[in-house]
Amino acid sequence: MEPNAPNPSSAPGSEAQAKPHKAQSRRRSFAVTAAACGVFGAAMLGAAFASVPLYKLFCQVTGYGGTTQRAEAPPEKASDRTIIVRFDANVANGIGWAFRPEQRQIKVRLGELSKVNFFAENRTGVTSSGQAGFNVQPDSAGRFFNKIACFCFNQQTLKAGEKVDMPVTFFVDPAIVDDPDSRFTDTITLSYTFYPSQAATTAPLASIDAKGSGKPL
Repeated sequence: MEPNAPNPSSAPGSEAQAKPHKAQSRRRSFAVTAAACGVFGAAMLGAAFASVPLYKLFCQVTGYGGTTQRAEAPPEKASDRTIIVRFDANVANGIGWAFRPEQRQIKVRLGELSKVNFFAENRTGVTSSGQAGFNVQPDSAGRFFNKIACFCFNQQTLKAGEKVDMPVTFFVDPAIVDDPDSRFTDTITLSYTFYPSQAATTAPLASIDAKGSGKPL
């Protein structure tokens, strides 16, 4: 062997020197990728939260999916044209209420202020709360169906066995006759479904005294 012969492993550009450099590059690349994924994930999460109110606003403005509108007052003058409004009522699992319209349908003039009542009864032994979801059919009529007052605007709470009337005040915008998709609509169905909105409140337990009367513990 020649004296002072260079070690191949220590020669410039050797594989031994390249390995630490490659490892460092991989770590740097991994860190950049992880950071990019984190930023992307945060952006997607923010978009998901923002999409709910944006979608709701879009439905309210356009009537998409049969979403009804809210108004302060009906037009000053009603039209001579009439339309039939039908009412549908449903309850979701877990609420334990009875719920139905007091009238199945009414005939109204376009632009005329109308009021109907729905009947609700809590058939459980506990106080419970519900929120009513709603839409109208056909979907295209949603942006012409205007509510001024409705139980669906707020959460409703009924005590055990409580029965109540729930009013809805509305009108159908006369502009429906100028809409290509709705001008020949002669019947609109307003549909509600009550969903449980919070855990039921358990009624107090009762003990029986010597006289047989019940009193809360």
